[in-house]
Amino acid sequence: MSLLRRRKPINESDKTSEASDSKPKMDKEEGQQEDDDGNDKNKKRIPSKIKKNHGDKPPKWSCLDTCFWLIGCICVTWWLLLFLYNAMPASFPQYVTEAITGPLSDPPGVKLKKEGLEAKHPVVFVPGIVTGGLELWEGRECAEGLFRKRLWGGTFGEVYRRPLCWVEHMSLDNETGLDPCDIRVRPVSGLVAADYFAPGYFVWAVLIANLARIGYEEKTMYMAAYDWRLSFQNTEVRDQTLSRIKSNIELMVATNGGKKAVVIPHSMGALYFLHFMKWVEAPAPMGGGGGPDWCSKHIKAVVNIGGPFLGVPKAIAGLFSSEAKDIAVARAIAPGFLDNDIFQLQTLQHVMRMSRSWDSTMSMIPRGGDTIWGGLDWSPEEGYSCGKKREGRNDTQIADQAGAESAVSQARSANYGRIISFGKDVAEAPSSDVGRIDFRGAVKGHSAANTTCRDVWTEYHDMGFLGIKAVAEYKTYTAESIVDLFHFVAPKMMARGTAHFSYGIADNLDDPKYKHFKYWSNPLETTLPNAPEMEIFSLYGVGLPTERAYVYKLSPAVECHIPFQIDTSADDEDTCLKDGVYSVDGDETVPVLSAGFMCAKGWRGKTRFNPSGIRTYVREYSHSPPANLLEGRGTLSGAHVDIMGNFALLEDVIRVAAGASGEELGGDQVYSNIFNWSEKIDLQL
Repeated sequence: MSLLRRRKPINESDKTSEASDSKPKMDKEEGQQEDDDGNDKNKKRIPSKIKKNHGDKPPKWSCLDTCFWLIGCICVTWWLLLFLYNAMPASFPQYVTEAITGPLSDPPGVKLKKEGLEAKHPVVFVPGIVTGGLELWEGRECAEGLFRKRLWGGTFGEVYRRPLCWVEHMSLDNETGLDPCDIRVRPVSGLVAADYFAPGYFVWAVLIANLARIGYEEKTMYMAAYDWRLSFQNTEVRDQTLSRIKSNIELMVATNGGKKAVVIPHSMGALYFLHFMKWVEAPAPMGGGGGPDWCSKHIKAVVNIGGPFLGVPKAIAGLFSSEAKDIAVARAIAPGFLDNDIFQLQTLQHVMRMSRSWDSTMSMIPRGGDTIWGGLDWSPEEGYSCGKKREGRNDTQIADQAGAESAVSQARSANYGRIISFGKDVAEAPSSDVGRIDFRGAVKGHSAANTTCRDVWTEYHDMGFLGIKAVAEYKTYTAESIVDLFHFVAPKMMARGTAHFSYGIADNLDDPKYKHFKYWSNPLETTLPNAPEMEIFSLYGVGLPTERAYVYKLSPAVECHIPFQIDTSADDEDTCLKDGVYSVDGDETVPVLSAGFMCAKGWRGKTRFNPSGIRTYVREYSHSPPANLLEGRGTLSGAHVDIMGNFALLEDVIRVAAGASGEELGGDQVYSNIFNWSEKIDLQL
């Protein structure tokens, strides 16, 4: 109780004063409460503009903010993953992969070294289009500080730092196909020119590393780098590249005890080296003056990987509308973004103007016309089924499946011969029902005024609306009419292209006109060298949907945009049509027909295209995707570039370099119907 305080007594006067004091206080509190209630009611009537002024609501999040936020997230994530990748032990991915899938097989170089194989023949690599690095030697004011920096390959930093300057320096002169004034872009030299296309994305690096395992080094390996934008003959005119290749092969053969070279072209490099073999034996000044037996003396084998000998339909879509399947899908998802985007870059127009200045792209326009690629009502691949799986067969096990394919073709099948069709109904209709108005004599209409296009000018603007309409009214195009189409829509491009390339079939190879260099890269208008001991291989992937024909439509706005685009709404599983693209078997870029026909039939045995009877082999590699993400691009891939890491292919290439013949590899290795399709082609041999 001692803790209790004694309360002080309260007097009456104190009570009175306290009561009087508390009353106004209570009145004040009640008044304040009423004011608060009143304010609450008034707040409901305050306009939103006043609220915004008081900062009660955060600022509006714009589309541009979202775009930059996404870019920031992607960059941060990328750099974080890159940091973790570089920080982890080199053996970690292999350890995890083996824990999931079991022990990995030895790389081909390690396996063959254990078998006792050693370096024997010097090796020459011939890269394809876009995979070789290009660097700046002279540029305009906007390219200050980029001397000998890569404009193509590597990190591609200048693409997003100064995109218009990059496009300007990567483009060639539209009249000559050579350097524009005050610009010099040249190929990177050495093995680093094409070992990696970009950081982490190998092209030749895996093959080089495996060859090194059995004793190869830089003195026995040579990267025949060239400016892949130029026409093949112009690489000699400007850079003397063909002469350099000739000299380097001669030097390697001389310094390796006379052992002939094994040449390994990839993609368009197969066409480039075909041109080289004619150039090196042709007399100067057009040729290299090596004499008719130069190839016989210096080349053991040509091992082509994914060679587009007869062209690729993908090149048509690229030149016609700057599209391939993936770009067409992106263009459909975000209409107008690539044509006339929010940054006003007009991406596709710039890409078209730049790529149409590269003469090399015209080397891959399909060759052989309707005889090879089919007409309105037939194609060699008629009856192809997208989901059909085939077992591997060698050349002694290939059965005649003509009856089976004929039965399949009775069902509805794609008209692959119609490479471009305006509308799915046109692609599927009988040829008798397709009303066509010939575009060749059409008068091009009034040119679109260059008011909204911001100086991004393509040859489509010179056609006018009547010319564009005439192209669409022809309805469907086969391989033969495609060449005429390009002459109509891109006359400047084709004037250069037809001066350097040809797309027909020779009637008489003894005609003196075929001595001109424009025919040298077309296997149907030239002959192989007189080298009976030489071997030619065609190695390529199969089992992947590969672009073969397209369904097109007119673009919604043709006055400034590219007027034609792939119709991604066109789909039909029964005819292998997806997103406006008809697909056949191949390596995603080169159809089987283009990669395999010449070695399967055109050059097989002694033919007018192969008068000395050079032995040819077809070896296909069925695609199998990687088992997990840590396998990267996989060791069983059949894709056009990823196949350069395919263990089976690498083993075949290394064995040939070490001295093996095609027969010792096992002859032909076939998974597709290339031999049956080749037999359907009525070509005089």
